Amino acid sequence: MKLKGMFLSILGLIAFTFGFAWTSLAQQAASGDAERRALFLRGAQLWPVYCNTCHNARTGAEFSPAEWQMIIMHMRTQANLTAYDARAVLEYLQSSR
Repeated sequence: MKLKGMFLSILGLIAFTFGFAWTSLAQQAASGDAERRALFLRGAQLWPVYCNTCHNARTGAEFSPAEWQMIIMHMRTQANLTAYDARAVLEYLQSSR
């Protein structure tokens, strides 16, 4: 009988630990999604302002995500974008595909 109680206690501890870890992962994913949404919205605001200053702004579908990353690295210096604003425009263009 003691063995059965001990087994149930260990099983309960494992379930509790797994549940806690699962909740923590879900919270991290939710906060990551919120950050990506905020970046996307900021990028949507900045894209026409910065990109149309010198040339016609390109659509997100025009280049692959990897190509956009290289383009943004170059254009960040040309447009004097902050790191956050460059990430925002990149998130917008990569997600707009």
